[in-house]
Amino acid sequence: MTQAQSPPPRGTDPDRFRMGPTRISTLVVAGLAAAAVAWLLISSLYREFPRLPWLPVITLAVLAVLEGYAAVNTRGRIERRPGREPVNPLMVARFVVLAKASALAGAIFAGFSAGLTGWLVIEPTQAAAADRPAAASSLLASLALVAAALWLERSCRVPERPEDEREPDQRESRPGQR
Repeated sequence: MTQAQSPPPRGTDPDRFRMGPTRISTLVVAGLAAAAVAWLLISSLYREFPRLPWLPVITLAVLAVLEGYAAVNTRGRIERRPGREPVNPLMVARFVVLAKASALAGAIFAGFSAGLTGWLVIEPTQAAAADRPAAASSLLASLALVAAALWLERSCRVPERPEDEREPDQRESRPGQR
């Protein structure tokens, strides 16, 4: 680039809608907000709730296992390991969207479960003691979903090729240069 270019006018940046990796800070903030909401709701409404169900725990755990399997399978297909079919780019894009949504939903569930579990631990009633295992299991399953979703998102990245394997025209021009 021989001539200095001025930055594009404000609001016309073509990368502003580009999807980036999920930020851990976003997940932490969502989880903390959900924990605070859970603590406030549970502290005032717990006596009106039925016993905590186990179905959400099972659902979150199954989703975590399925996303973990998708991560392993997708990574193998992207790396073109022997015996694996080539990957469909549209499927990978869908997996990325699924992973980003699952990570955020898992963080919200984990935060809510953490707030609920924390309140149940300090509550001295027998009903609270009976609900602790389901709440703690929900927290663990939610954290497993977050981990599996982040793993799936990471597995969908295209691996970097060594510099000598790139096409000649790709070696000469880098992003932002012509």
